[in-house]
Amino acid sequence: MMRKKRRSSVDKGEGAAATTTKVKKSRSAGGKQKEAVAEETNESVFGMFLRGAGVTLKQSATSNEIAVDQVVFQKRIQQQLQKSPRYPGIVQEFISGLESHIEDPERFRNCLLPCVPRLPDGDSSCVSSFQESLLRMLLGIEMLQTLIINTLLEKLPEFMLDGAGDGGLSVPCIIINQLKWLDRVVDSKELAAKLMELVSVAPVEVQRDIITSLPEILEDSQHNDIARELNSLLQENTQLTVPILDALSSLNLSSSLLTEVRGAVMTTLAAVQLEDLPVVVKFILHSVSTSDAYEVVCNLRKKLELEHCVLPPVLQASQSRLKNKGAAVSASTPAACSSQDSITLILDGIKSAVRFQKTISEAWLKAIESVDDVEDHKVIDLLVLFILHSTNANQSRRGAERVLKVKVRTGQIQEALLQKTFRDYIQVMRGYFPSILALAQSLLHSPDPCVVPFGGHMYRHSFTAFDSYCQQEVVGSLVTHVCSGVGGEVDMALELLSGLVTEKPSEMALYAVFVKGILDYMDNLTPQQIRRLFHLLSRLAFGQQQQGAHIQDDMHIVIRKQLSSTVPKYKRIGIIGAVMIVGSMGALRPKAESQNGSLPQETLRQVTALLELVQSSSESSPEAAALYYDELANLILTSMLDPQVQEMIGKSVLDDFQEDFVVDLGPDITGSFPFPVRLMYNLDEDESQGGIAINLMPLLAKDLQNKGEQQSQIKKAHKRVSPLCLSPFFRLLRLCEEKQHQGDLEEIDALLGCSLVLTDMDIVEKIESLSKAERDFLCTLLFHTINWFREVINAFCRQKETEMKMKVMTRLQNITYLQSLLERALAGTPGYVPPLANFDGESTDGIILSSTAPVNKAKKDGSGKKRKAPGKNSSGNNSQLEEGMEADETQQEQPEKEKEKEKEVRQGVSLVSYRQFFRELDMEVLSVLQCGLLSRSLLDSELNTKVREEVLLGPAELVFLLEDMLRKLEFCLTAVPAKRAPFLKGRTDKSVGFSHLQQRSSKDIASCCVQLLPALCSHLENCHNHFQTLLSENNGVVDGPATDIQEHQLMSSGYQLLLQVLNTTFSWSGFSQPGQRSLLKKALGVLAERLKEGGAEMNMEQLVKHSFKYLLNFRSTMPSLSTALCLSQLLSTVSERGGNPAAYREQTASLARRFLSQEWVTASGEKERGNKFNEALQTLLRVYLVHVDDILKAVEEIAGEGIPELLNASKDDMSSASWPTLNRQTFLVFYKVLMAELEKAVRKIPAGKISDNTEAQSEKLLTWNLAVRDFHILVNLVKVFDSRPVLNVCLKYGRLFLESFLKLGMPLLDYSFKRHKEDVQSLLKTFQLSTRQLHHMCGHSKIHQDTSLTNHVPALKKSLELFLYRVKAMLTLNNCQEAFWMGNLKNRNLKGEEILSQRSQESEEEEEEEEEEEERSLPPQEQSEEEAQDSDSEGSKQVNRIEDGDQDSTDDSD
Repeated sequence: MMRKKRRSSVDKGEGAAATTTKVKKSRSAGGKQKEAVAEETNESVFGMFLRGAGVTLKQSATSNEIAVDQVVFQKRIQQQLQKSPRYPGIVQEFISGLESHIEDPERFRNCLLPCVPRLPDGDSSCVSSFQESLLRMLLGIEMLQTLIINTLLEKLPEFMLDGAGDGGLSVPCIIINQLKWLDRVVDSKELAAKLMELVSVAPVEVQRDIITSLPEILEDSQHNDIARELNSLLQENTQLTVPILDALSSLNLSSSLLTEVRGAVMTTLAAVQLEDLPVVVKFILHSVSTSDAYEVVCNLRKKLELEHCVLPPVLQASQSRLKNKGAAVSASTPAACSSQDSITLILDGIKSAVRFQKTISEAWLKAIESVDDVEDHKVIDLLVLFILHSTNANQSRRGAERVLKVKVRTGQIQEALLQKTFRDYIQVMRGYFPSILALAQSLLHSPDPCVVPFGGHMYRHSFTAFDSYCQQEVVGSLVTHVCSGVGGEVDMALELLSGLVTEKPSEMALYAVFVKGILDYMDNLTPQQIRRLFHLLSRLAFGQQQQGAHIQDDMHIVIRKQLSSTVPKYKRIGIIGAVMIVGSMGALRPKAESQNGSLPQETLRQVTALLELVQSSSESSPEAAALYYDELANLILTSMLDPQVQEMIGKSVLDDFQEDFVVDLGPDITGSFPFPVRLMYNLDEDESQGGIAINLMPLLAKDLQNKGEQQSQIKKAHKRVSPLCLSPFFRLLRLCEEKQHQGDLEEIDALLGCSLVLTDMDIVEKIESLSKAERDFLCTLLFHTINWFREVINAFCRQKETEMKMKVMTRLQNITYLQSLLERALAGTPGYVPPLANFDGESTDGIILSSTAPVNKAKKDGSGKKRKAPGKNSSGNNSQLEEGMEADETQQEQPEKEKEKEKEVRQGVSLVSYRQFFRELDMEVLSVLQCGLLSRSLLDSELNTKVREEVLLGPAELVFLLEDMLRKLEFCLTAVPAKRAPFLKGRTDKSVGFSHLQQRSSKDIASCCVQLLPALCSHLENCHNHFQTLLSENNGVVDGPATDIQEHQLMSSGYQLLLQVLNTTFSWSGFSQPGQRSLLKKALGVLAERLKEGGAEMNMEQLVKHSFKYLLNFRSTMPSLSTALCLSQLLSTVSERGGNPAAYREQTASLARRFLSQEWVTASGEKERGNKFNEALQTLLRVYLVHVDDILKAVEEIAGEGIPELLNASKDDMSSASWPTLNRQTFLVFYKVLMAELEKAVRKIPAGKISDNTEAQSEKLLTWNLAVRDFHILVNLVKVFDSRPVLNVCLKYGRLFLESFLKLGMPLLDYSFKRHKEDVQSLLKTFQLSTRQLHHMCGHSKIHQDTSLTNHVPALKKSLELFLYRVKAMLTLNNCQEAFWMGNLKNRNLKGEEILSQRSQESEEEEEEEEEEEERSLPPQEQSEEEAQDSDSEGSKQVNRIEDGDQDSTDDSD
């Protein structure tokens, strides 16, 4: 291309210009006359030969002309030289002629440029249109080649420093070009040496030209040598990196040399110029072989410091300011852009390598996966994951997604890294936007709550960093998430949209129409999500800037439509939406933005109209009115409203409440009520005159009467007041008062102590004699009373005066007492549906079913001695609803106790499943826990005097508060995977009763808990002291005569709840985030300081150590096994919070062992038993086996010592001596855990490798020997304990153990058979005994035709058969196949008796006989058992395989 251009310019330059240049030339060349003459004679040979061959030499700037084809020319020259009489001397003369001709720079240039075809008589057929330069044609003549090359290379230095001449031609470059692609190089080695010599002296530009041309000049034989030289040059001169790597990638190198070169390149990586980096990375990746891909990629990842390639943001900002000042400056500082460009090129290099070489994409994934530390992760990791995701290969896309999820889940890739990547590499990231979006979608879809927030960060950064197209895509994607209806996904998407509205209101306003589209999909959203949706929409539409004003009308239309609906669900949505709009329209505005800081009159009018509309449309339904009050209360609590709006709401609320619900104490209340009226629960004795009361029972009676009348009379003249609205209305009133008087409730403090118009509660004792309607009325009255008290406690729990605190405490006692009454009333009122207390939940149909069920069950409940105590949750599980229904139903009572129990049967039902019918307690109520604990042991004679100086919590109140706290923590701090709603199943909404809690972040809740920790520790110590005193009074016996059973039960419930609360707090996943480390330190500091002063100065490790020690002190006073389990779990959780959990394993294991070796007795003197006990025992045994050092030894100890002790135990003491918790009732629990943990342990034994040394092999063999011995002991126990559940466990885990042995144990035997023959033999002999027993169990299952057992048989048989062939393969591998023979194993039952009822003798599975030559001579009785030969067994196998094929595949559930 270059040559053609040059030629055209020469053609144009002929004519007039030629004469002038000649004149110039003659002047400039005017040397001595002698030289000219000599030149003439020499040139005559050169010129003559050329002319004869068909080339005419031209002077000055005119191109040489050629009249023949270049092949003909070369042939003619060669012939002329060879035929000359002066040959070979003539060659030298010819060369001297050439040298003298090219002395003149112009002529030299002519010779380097293409010749022009001479066209005789317009005929161009004889000469092709393009001709090589003269020198190149001469280089094609072998006898001249070496001499001409020497001449050219000697000539080259003259032009080195000239730079490009006219027309941009660089002479050195053209000289090098002459040497490229020659048909044959005569002396390649010499040429290579000369070129490298030139490189050593030439300036950089010429060096680059020479180096990049080397692959095109040299023959393959020189490639390796030249590569070595280039490699050493690379070490010395980083300026030549790019040309050298270009050359190296084009050379044909041996693999060892390539590895060496790549290693050298890798070492120079840090010193390379940024703009050269893409070439280096590309070279490294494109020269990778499959075997070393991982190593190379790991090295490259370590060395590639993209962080150093980008200017810090501060400098970038100053540069951009400079650029803005003037174009001249901006032209000189393109650094920021060029660095982004270079990084883009580097990533393109990685992308092409990944796309075309599968091994490299796998290596990158593996390299990123192998990084263990947060600090070690770099920006390049994220960028490469985006690259891998953006390639079309499904495998790398899935791989990138998987690795990112794992890294985010383990907290190794964190938001800070993502932020840094977006901040510094925005231009690069933009190219991968589709991948970023897809990954964010996938993370948000994930059922794992740990990864969802990271997906959110990706969305947020994409919106803030990228252009409007990307913003639109982000909003569209988030809207899709919201419409998906999957809990966690919807919450996260709404939270993100909310955040974006706050951060970027003007940008989000552009996409308001998209967000508004969600209004069509509100059926799937929970009330909390609807609240959030309307919150963000109303901020867009009615916010202070009103950027999204174009959707205002649509919002009004939707709200009015929903409010006027008769369907409760839509009315609910309308109320929530309208209140949110009021919040946005009536928000307090900064003074700068509005006239003197107050709300414009028009807006105020709209707010008032909207509130009136809501009120009027919710009057007809008490539930709707109650929801409206609750929503308004929420708004007042969470938003800053304009004073005018605030005042308007507050004034009407106070008046209406007094009018509707409060009566003055005066004349007796008249009217017909189901029960006699009585004023109850008055705390203000001194105000006998002029007091007030809450008019509850008359309102309830009137409300029921109204409901009856409603069918007949449609229009009511007067306003209907429902007791349902009492608590919500009071909450609204209280919050209005708090807001207006800065937290002071003096205006309404009479409501804390005032009495309620109720009836005498002794009536509960006679509930059997009441009618159905009266029972329902009584239950409803109790629910309303309890809810009123709960709301009163919510209001006044933060008051500081002692009198107020005492009243709050009394109200708590009222609640616990009323709850015990309610339990008895509910037990006598089957099928009763309570009044709603939380109005934003789903409709009540689903709730009714679940709430009526436990009532009937509860009648069988032998243990409902006291309110919620049975609803304790020992396993840290979340499903309180189901748990309550089964609370202690399964306690196995002894027959002689039955008669006594029957009196208590009607005593109560657990309130666990009625929780959603109670008002929610605020988080602030838990501050009451900071009072001391009042227990029987602290009582003295002064109790009866009414004056108590100190406010103390009773055990029942402590349990009540702790249960509520635990429920809250489990709801907020325990991450439950977002499960998709099952198809066509009514979903029970777990969030009912937590709507206030949902509006606080889990971090808030966690910090509240940390503040309460000192109080919780005090209660814990009080419980400990209580039980210690009890033990010392009763001489170490739990069930002594001094034990008050009811108090014992309450105190042990409190003890367990305290440990559960602590465990749930410390288990919060948020503590592992870097931002919450200080909170965790504070929490551990509280525990540590109970033991040792100066917690503030301790580091995390010391804090964990002291906290662990502190908690360990409670081990001596555990009242029950479930409490002991809670302590073990808490200790395990706390130890994991340090950097070295292994240090505490031994202590945790010995503690669990201590608890397992202890006899557990209830307060009434019976042994603990029943389902709850078994569950706790199972978990505790797991804790022991997980933390113990050698699990195989521990399993052997229990199975080999504990169980034989149980078998030999006397009739009186039916338990093992060394493991008292192991008795015949708990055998199944022990057996199942031992089998499961043994199987888990063998899965962790590393597989045998051929590369293992003798020591490693014998160690692994020893481990397998132990495991197989344990397995043999456990499988043999089936002969004694042959119940169905035990068989089920044995079949299930037997198969899993066998599979692990095949996968991990057999490869070990393959490699160690020759070295450890006896060990392998004994191992297989022991294992064979177990497999035979499993075989008998399969026979037993088939005889009994028990489907739960036969489900396991086909898969187990398959594994047994595999084992047989695997042993045969192992022997063949070790050249011992003759040691193996096989026969038919007879079908036997568990006792070893032969089964004769099969269709044919041969139709069952066989087992195996194998091993060494010694074994071939088996004892006679064994030979008789395995009679057949190989051929027989093959036949039987065929039959068996068909038979087993008909079976269903195995079912793992047990």
